[in-house]
Amino acid sequence: MAGASGRDGRLAALVDPGSTAVLTMELQRGVVGPGAMMAALAEQVAASGTIAAAASVCEAARAVGARVVHCTMETRPDGAGGAVNCRILGLADRMRREGASPTESGTEGARLVPELGEDPRDLVVSRWHGLTPFTSTALDQTLRNLGVATVVATGVSVNVGVAGLCLSAVDLGYQVVLVRDAVAGVPAAYAESVIDNTLAMVATVVTASELLDVWNSLPAR
Repeated sequence: MAGASGRDGRLAALVDPGSTAVLTMELQRGVVGPGAMMAALAEQVAASGTIAAAASVCEAARAVGARVVHCTMETRPDGAGGAVNCRILGLADRMRREGASPTESGTEGARLVPELGEDPRDLVVSRWHGLTPFTSTALDQTLRNLGVATVVATGVSVNVGVAGLCLSAVDLGYQVVLVRDAVAGVPAAYAESVIDNTLAMVATVVTASELLDVWNSLPAR
């Protein structure tokens, strides 16, 4: 019991609402919803309840005054601003050229999944290129301007984007909390292995329930 209480206390200090932001990674309709670029990922997200867990974390964060920042990807119809320099970006570019770009700016696919809500307190930081949310975007500056010291990682996918988010955040000096049931990757067993053997070395891994227990004990704001 004492050990559990000690861990709870450390977690509470780590996710103090005044210096914490929840980051959602590519929880967009064109990424994890119907018509997603990678059907297997969307299916895993639906099967595992990833979106519901992420939505509960966002809702709890707002209630206690922590910021929520949605990290999204968008593309232009002409593909300008993006490079096709790896396999996954090549797949996305081929879909764009075939007229089926799942996250084209201004389309339904670029929007957040409805479960996350459209709260005016949230911020959205989009990128036009690359695979991770910190590189060449305003994310780092935005978080620093908000006084954020800890980021809470949710979203997809553990294979690439979430892993990159966590590593970049650590490199930039942030503390990272990874919500195990609010992230997903494929195959599921591989994603779990990445969490246990890589991300657990750079982030504090918790469940949504554990995080909510801490925040729900605080007065609502």
